[in-house]
Amino acid sequence: MAASLRQVVAGSWRQPERHLLALQCAARHSRWCLITSRTFYTAEYDPNEKTFEKLLIANRGEIACRVIKTCKKMGIKTVAIHSDVDSSAVHVKMADEAVCVGPAPTSKSYLNMDAIMEAIKKTRAQAVHPGYGFLSENKEFARRLASEGVTFIGPDTHAIQAMGDKIESKLLAKNAKVNTIPGFDGVVKDADEAVRIAREIGYPVMIKASAGGGGKGMRIAWDDEETREGFRFSSQEAASSFGDDRLLIEKFIDNPRHIEIQVLADKHDNALWLNERECSIQRRNQKVVEEAPSTFLDAETRRAMGEQAVALAKAVKYSSAGTVEFLVDTKKNFYFLEMNTRLQVEHPITECITGLDLVQEMIRVAKGYPLRHKQADIPINGWAVECRVYAEDPYKSFGLPSIGRLSQYQEPLHVSNVRVDSGIQEGSDISIYYDPMISKLITYGSDRAEALQRMEEALDNYVIRGVTHNIALLREVIIHPRFVRGDVSTKFLPDVYPDGFQGHKLTDLEKRELLAIAASLYMAEQLRSQQFLGSPRISLAKLDLNNRELSVQLGDGTYSVTVSNNGSTFSVEVDGMKLNVTSEWNLASPLSSVTIDGTQRTIQCLSRDAAGNISIQFLGTVPLSIVSSTCVPLMKSWLGLQRKDWICPKQLLLIFFGAGQMNKAVAQLSPSFPFNFQAFKVNFRTVVDEQCYTTPFPNPTISPTTSFTGSTIWRFKQNQTNKKPTPSPKIFHGTGPTAEVLSSACSYLPPSKQR
Repeated sequence: MAASLRQVVAGSWRQPERHLLALQCAARHSRWCLITSRTFYTAEYDPNEKTFEKLLIANRGEIACRVIKTCKKMGIKTVAIHSDVDSSAVHVKMADEAVCVGPAPTSKSYLNMDAIMEAIKKTRAQAVHPGYGFLSENKEFARRLASEGVTFIGPDTHAIQAMGDKIESKLLAKNAKVNTIPGFDGVVKDADEAVRIAREIGYPVMIKASAGGGGKGMRIAWDDEETREGFRFSSQEAASSFGDDRLLIEKFIDNPRHIEIQVLADKHDNALWLNERECSIQRRNQKVVEEAPSTFLDAETRRAMGEQAVALAKAVKYSSAGTVEFLVDTKKNFYFLEMNTRLQVEHPITECITGLDLVQEMIRVAKGYPLRHKQADIPINGWAVECRVYAEDPYKSFGLPSIGRLSQYQEPLHVSNVRVDSGIQEGSDISIYYDPMISKLITYGSDRAEALQRMEEALDNYVIRGVTHNIALLREVIIHPRFVRGDVSTKFLPDVYPDGFQGHKLTDLEKRELLAIAASLYMAEQLRSQQFLGSPRISLAKLDLNNRELSVQLGDGTYSVTVSNNGSTFSVEVDGMKLNVTSEWNLASPLSSVTIDGTQRTIQCLSRDAAGNISIQFLGTVPLSIVSSTCVPLMKSWLGLQRKDWICPKQLLLIFFGAGQMNKAVAQLSPSFPFNFQAFKVNFRTVVDEQCYTTPFPNPTISPTTSFTGSTIWRFKQNQTNKKPTPSPKIFHGTGPTAEVLSSACSYLPPSKQR
């Protein structure tokens, strides 16, 4: 089964007709995909090389899954730890053993050293890989492991201590001849001293926590008042986040790039630099998009940064994988920022361009093996880009967390040269307790253009339902002209989107394409509604498929569209331009591959209803509303209401016509409720988009209530004998031979209309 799936997925990009089969296989075998997703390694795994028999991963989510994958290749048994809410998590299922270490809060589970040490003893694990975050840079945890004879997959306590303290690490960097940012090298005692130091350095300055990381405890100050305020807030945040309120102040490098060097060192005085990663696209000092290598560095600057990074690693006798971060100004001057003594989140892009498996190298180094490579052996093969896919609302401060359950989830592994590092699957919960990262999406190409093109395709093919996500922002970043030409800095997002992210701005051509796709999708659904178990449904009114006139509402504009059908192709005329839209029109699939006059687009229909409201993920998420053109005058006349007055979720709008009336109308779906009305039966003919059905309405009691603009409003009075939930009162409005019915889940009419 796995072999056949590999063949289908790997070959689907070459043969478009196999695209749908690849999607179905990928969804059906998501468990297999999570374990064996492509990694682009050229690393060799020697089964005869003895390392550890059993290894415990002191982490969760995608990084735990990432470590387990390499351990399986190396023949190492794995132990997962988990909180009680993570008992069904993917990393727990992937591991050979699993131990619960406490309740959901991290302080009682993944940061609970006593519980983790007990799990190590219980399972007799010989080594611990900490991943990143949690206890990965905790010197006390490394010390306790050493005292129990358990190997810590990472550097020793001296290196963790030295590089974990920003003040001490800056002094060590200076002694190792590493370029450092001008600033005060000691601990700032109070706000008054902070102001004095800031004046001496010269504004702007950066106030940062000595023991900090991940953008916490950091403030930029441009004057004395902001320095005092920044000192107060940074010290409070540092104390709550790290238990250490010490601060330092240094010169703020305005409009810099954030470029880091991956280092790898062993216990035999060998150290390598594995090229750089460009990490300048950030929000709130946290990375969003990374790539390797950087478009900005030349060979000379790259070598200088690499050599200084290795010099710092050797100065602290570093042994493992680590990352030295630099700020680089517009003149390619670079300054030491900090060193992360762990596996970095964005390590996959380095693996893609070097072919190394960094987790494997960390395990080998921890066991005492020397590095297998020399500096001259480290290549830059191709280009890799990583996007961090978060359960966040990108329209709020570039990403505020969203929680929920993944009702539908499908990774774009059918796209070639795509790697997805994730620790979730369909049905997983994104909870309030942990980081809202869904996955790391990595694409690889022979050059940057190919890698970006693959990333655009992968983002379009990534299916995530149930939570709000940031794919629209990620897609917009990688296609933005500034990013494409490599003109980036840590201020990229606020510079490009000064008023916040507002979504993709459609060009005229893109707008016409979207209108054509939406109209075709709408017509495809109308065609499907005429089929019942593969046979045509008997209808009193035949659907006219030629020159069908539709009215499409997109944003604040309304557009007239004419659609004709010819098999799987719809010919759509928009603004005088005719577009041919072809697809398989599988409305049950979350993905649709659509060809518009030879241009392939991947869309996702996020939602649709019978009233023509459609939400499409097309270059971002776009809501539209589609109705037959002949419905527009009727809609405008209904009680003088605008659509916004009566459209609401799960609303039902039907138009009932008297005998002989054959008009076009529109319907919007509603929950099915049982009715129990008294008095007499009335048979109405419901005409929905030219399809006519006879619908008996059982036993309604109708009583006129009041008059409005010469019309009569009727209300159904429903018996209360029904114990099941019942809908809101039905409001009838009729003039002459027609009767319009408005039934709403919220039963909303503006107060001005309720007379």
